[in-house]
Amino acid sequence: MAKKIYVGNLSYHTTEDTLRNGFAQFGEVVSANIVMDRYTGSSKGFGFVEMGSDQAANAAISGMNGQEMDGRQLRVNEANDKPRRESTGGGGGGGRW
Repeated sequence: MAKKIYVGNLSYHTTEDTLRNGFAQFGEVVSANIVMDRYTGSSKGFGFVEMGSDQAANAAISGMNGQEMDGRQLRVNEANDKPRRESTGGGGGGGRW
């Protein structure tokens, strides 16, 4: 089963291919994504790598955490699921007549 890894402190010049190649030494890389700013299109300095197995993910976390990539020391750990946002139903503004 695939496991997602958080990769922080990325250089703004790091590409998804560089990220994929760096983690490939630990096993199958299912996906490598760098989070981009929606307005500027530039990197936000972090991303996610999905490894093909738990063993590969654990090896990548221990092998890449603290390592240098494109001049920056990486922070690598298991990705947490994004917390679900509750809908507050706001923005309606009705009933003011």
